[in-house]
Amino acid sequence: MAETNQMLEMHHDEEGLGKVEIAPEVIEVIAGIAASEVEGVAQMRGNFATGVAERLGKKNHGKGVKVELAEDGIKVDVYCTMNFGVSIPSVAQEVQDNIRQALLNMTALEAAEVNIHIVGIQFDTQKNEPEFQTEG
Repeated sequence: MAETNQMLEMHHDEEGLGKVEIAPEVIEVIAGIAASEVEGVAQMRGNFATGVAERLGKKNHGKGVKVELAEDGIKVDVYCTMNFGVSIPSVAQEVQDNIRQALLNMTALEAAEVNIHIVGIQFDTQKNEPEFQTEG
């Protein structure tokens, strides 16, 4: 995870209004929400701490996302589980496109890399068997 004291500065042509700094955690949240919006993504990978926090009612929208601020730009790594039966390459491409667009729209920043890591497949655990009722 990126250091907490590291911020992204945005520079505009207009002068005198001050500067805007964006924490890497904000980019993680934006990327996490954008990735989970894509149909075919079952869930984002979290760790034990995020699982405990979510059970206590705190939603972690940045889970499964790692942001690295490098000299050549922002690198985003997304770790997710896909639904069984989807085309992994096309869903991964859609996740990349959705994250790039969300970052551009919300922060005016472009990501140098958006890497998608598929860490599992979610199978449909509920069987859709018809229920028969007897009349009597």
